[in-house]
Order: sequence, then C-alpha cells, then structure tokens
Amino acid sequence: MKSKFKRIMLKLSGEALAGSHHAGINPEIIGQIADDVKSAFDLDVEIGIVIGGGNFVRGVAQASQGMDRANADYMGMLGTVINAMAMQDALEKRGISTRVQSAISMAQIAEPYIRRRAIRHLEKKRIVIFAAGTGNPYFTTDTAASLRAMEINADVIMKATNVDGIYDKDPKKHSDAKFYDQLTYMDVLKQGLQVMDSTAISLCMDNKLPIITFNLNKPGNIARVVRGEKIGTTVR
Repeated sequence: MKSKFKRIMLKLSGEALAGSHHAGINPEIIGQIADDVKSAFDLDVEIGIVIGGGNFVRGVAQASQGMDRANADYMGMLGTVINAMAMQDALEKRGISTRVQSAISMAQIAEPYIRRRAIRHLEKKRIVIFAAGTGNPYFTTDTAASLRAMEINADVIMKATNVDGIYDKDPKKHSDAKFYDQLTYMDVLKQGLQVMDSTAISLCMDNKLPIITFNLNKPGNIARVVRGEKIGTTVR
C-alpha cells in the first residue's frame, strides 16, 4: 500500500529518544523509532524530521532557574544537533540516505540549512533532519517544525507523542479525560490544549497545514498514519 502523502514533516520530542532513561539517548529506543521511520519511508513518502532537545536541556526550564533565556535556548538547540546525528546514524544503519541540516553553522558535522538543497535531497529520496530549531532563541522546535514544513511544502505535520492523541486533560492523571479525534486550530488555541505552542498552531492555521498527533510508543504507527489510517487526532 502506498503513502497517502507525497511529503511529510515528522516532529519527534527529544524526551522520546531518552525512553525510561529520562535523559540522554537510549540506543534501543532510537533503533525502534528508526525502524518505524523506515517502514514509513518504504511506502514511498518523502520525510523531513525535526527533533527536540528536551532529553538534554530545555531552555524554559533552565531560564526558570535563573539562567539567561537566550543562552539556555541556544544550549537546547545544540542538544537537537546531538539527537539529529544519533537519528542519522540509526537510519543510515538501516540503509536510508540521510542528511542533517543545521540552522546554526557547524560545517564539520552538518550541512547549513538551505531550503532548495533540502527539497532536492527529499526529491532524491533522502531523509532530511532539520537541527538547531529555527536558529533563534525564544522559538520552540514545534515552531521550527511548522516553519520547515511550510518551507519544504510538506502535506502534513505528524507530531509523535507518548499518548494516543489530543485529550482535554492529561489522560495519565485523569481517568475521565476526553479524547478528540478531530479539532480545528481555533479549538486548540481557545482551549489551550497542549499539542504545540500557540506560535506553531497559528503558523499552521495561517497556511492551512494539517497536524496529526499520534502515539509513537506503538510500533508501526508512523507507517499507519502515512497510509492514511484513522489513528490519533487531526487538527485542521
């Protein structure tokens, strides 16, 4: 079965790479994610990936403890580069050509982010991992994923989380949490639902880019979403 989409942007949290370790990179977890990405890639879809850096440092958390916010955010961006390199290694071990493009120049380990080059890589069936966020402090990797998705003309943002989709409250803490299978951008903004930050949601809304959130912890889910199966929550 072929992909429902021509080109996707997959957003992964840095915490997902840590697994039960809570920090750093768990090789077993990153291997499982790479297997899932390969299953989706084999459906003939072009894939861009943005990974957060929360398994190393979160700018907001560090700033709340007195660190300069811009400095903390730059540290977080460097964490995303480490994650991108680890994901590149895992994917290339599975035979997939992968490029890391960084919004912060570091020529020895990653290409600079160049929109046209990124699109050309995708057309040549290479996965492109976009590292270092937008290259600017005060912007999250959710916003970076939305921005890069728009720039590469992705059909959809697929946000992989640790729950089945979007709920009105945390389902791990509240047994009566209500699950939504579909929402509008305005629903998300008005209810303050923790899908992506408001800048990222507004960017997607202005450019009519759908968001699908789903559970990364269930093997095969990335491919299921790519095939168009009805899982997770769609925001449009």
